[in-house]
Amino acid sequence: MGSFRFGLQLLPVVLLLGCGGDNTSSNVKSPGAQTSAKTRTLAAGADLIQNKAPLRQLTMYLDGFHVYNGDQRAQMEAHHFCSTINEDVTQCVIYDGNGKNAKIMGVEYIISEKLFTTLSADEKRLCHNHAYEVKSGELIAPGIPDVAEHELMEKLVSTYGKTFHTWHTDQEFTLPIDHPMVMMGFTKDGQIDPTIVSDRDRRFGVSTEAKKKDRATISSPAIQPGANAWQQGDVVQLELTKSATATHNHRAASQ
Repeated sequence: MGSFRFGLQLLPVVLLLGCGGDNTSSNVKSPGAQTSAKTRTLAAGADLIQNKAPLRQLTMYLDGFHVYNGDQRAQMEAHHFCSTINEDVTQCVIYDGNGKNAKIMGVEYIISEKLFTTLSADEKRLCHNHAYEVKSGELIAPGIPDVAEHELMEKLVSTYGKTFHTWHTDQEFTLPIDHPMVMMGFTKDGQIDPTIVSDRDRRFGVSTEAKKKDRATISSPAIQPGANAWQQGDVVQLELTKSATATHNHRAASQ
């Protein structure tokens, strides 16, 4: 993994030099008053003074596609800005664009195959693997040299992701309403709408097909049992319900 770590050390530099950003606008415009001069001044001051160490760790940018668990019709592009916690764990903030107006759609936690095998059966049901996303060329790392991207994909091909979307801008929700949704990745040809891939490729000046051919040399690992549970008809989604504890606490507070 020494060469991979070296590649990650270069990522902050190449991301700054690369042309992989600010080409995708947010899907929605949220309601609300225009930002005042006072708010802008306060934000600018905070930006200069406050320490934002966690944000400076978001050195890796991945662009791919998600689908709602259990509903193949609902597909969208997802811009991941990630930080590497260690060799086995990566965490990503997901946006609906890569410009200044981008909205945070959700989060994804990426773990190695080694850690995935330690999860409970229920936990595995929430996860998807990244093998097809890598091998198909759908997953890209915009703005970095091809050789660095290829090395990064060799690392990601055997990983697993747990993803929740909290703001459904693909449905043109102008506010983060409704409950969070469990997301999945694509696992075979014919699942994704080709128009969203071609639109992405046009904006980034890349070819998914060319990347697919280039990544033919990347070994595709066997998928661990329990991942992509939706393929076996085992679909998990959240529901908004009031727990017995919450109801009891509410009643006690009102007395």
